[in-house]
Amino acid sequence: MVKKFSRYAWGVLGFNLLVIAWGALVRASGSGEGCGDHWPLCNGTVLPHAAQIATIIEFTHRASTGLALISVVAMVIWAFRAFPPGRVRKAAAASLILILTEALLGAGLVLLGYTGENVSVGRAVYLSAHLVNTMLMLGAMTLAAWWGAGHRTVRVEGKIIGALGAALAIGVTGAITALSDTLFPASSLRAGFASDFSGSAPWLVHLRIWHPAAAVLAGAYIAMVALSMRDRPWAKLVAGLVVVQLAAGAVNLDLLAPVWMQLVHLMLADLLWIALVVLAAASAEKPAAAQTAPREPQTQLVSRPE
Repeated sequence: MVKKFSRYAWGVLGFNLLVIAWGALVRASGSGEGCGDHWPLCNGTVLPHAAQIATIIEFTHRASTGLALISVVAMVIWAFRAFPPGRVRKAAAASLILILTEALLGAGLVLLGYTGENVSVGRAVYLSAHLVNTMLMLGAMTLAAWWGAGHRTVRVEGKIIGALGAALAIGVTGAITALSDTLFPASSLRAGFASDFSGSAPWLVHLRIWHPAAAVLAGAYIAMVALSMRDRPWAKLVAGLVVVQLAAGAVNLDLLAPVWMQLVHLMLADLLWIALVVLAAASAEKPAAAQTAPREPQTQLVSRPE
């Protein structure tokens, strides 16, 4: 039963990764207005008729979000039936709360008009909050699957918490940069760099430079933390994903952020986050095992009189 729950929870996590990637496609393809300013209806109807491609993309994302919510509700019910009060129930419940706030944030994007060509500060702040909620949701689902398999977590090391914060910083700056690339695409790499430092460029373009800097610095920190724990499970995977993600970022920059590469870049970022969450949970198991390990019998040397 425990193994079946863990497999199901990993499946829920995988499906939500696909939903997140489709949501990024909505933004990158400019399909956020595909259903107009209606929510949860699409252009005032339950099922859109004679839909254009933007409407199909947006409606598909909304439908998949609904399926994701149902899958998480089922995971919570299973967790509360199969496990006693504790970490598995808490992680599953957190997943449900966060996917509900995820849906509300997605609805807010539509109802507040933070779609299409909107370049307001509010949209950037809102997207950043949306990104943080998404990563926390993935983290909760990851822990539900990990703890559901019988793993224990006692105390997470401070440096891992710092690495998690660094990953969040990379994600937030990446979300703002992706929005800027969508609204103000560069005609060439040289033109893009010139506009980044141009006084006449929109304020959103000026923020693009922060993401590469944050990715290199924070990524180096995450890799150093992982390599300092290379004897722990998942540590080498985290370090390897950092290198792959930085390479993908460079390719994305060189290709001027095409939609398909943006999706690849996002998926790698999500996988890095999930691996980092597992590393944080797994790294706390070793001290617990050491505390419960049986001690070797000690023999006392008794001195005999000569």
